[in-house]
Amino acid sequence: MLQLKIVSPEKVVFHGEVESVLVPGTIGSFEILKDHAPIISSLEEGKVEYTTQEGKQAMNIKGGFVECKKNEVSLCVEV
Repeated sequence: MLQLKIVSPEKVVFHGEVESVLVPGTIGSFEILKDHAPIISSLEEGKVEYTTQEGKQAMNIKGGFVECKKNEVSLCVEV
């Protein structure tokens, strides 16, 4: 499992365990799974999708950044 934290300038949007995260990278969407290599990437306008034990969740963003390291994924986004 991954620890996902999504923050916007206003608040923490989501914080919890997820199985996967799909983000709209600047040069194309990509998915982050358990044991993903460390990465930092800018994000463009699009949809962030993540899978929890309850099912799939999604949110639209206007842009931001993602960082992944040691199964911790942090998104700083504008919603």
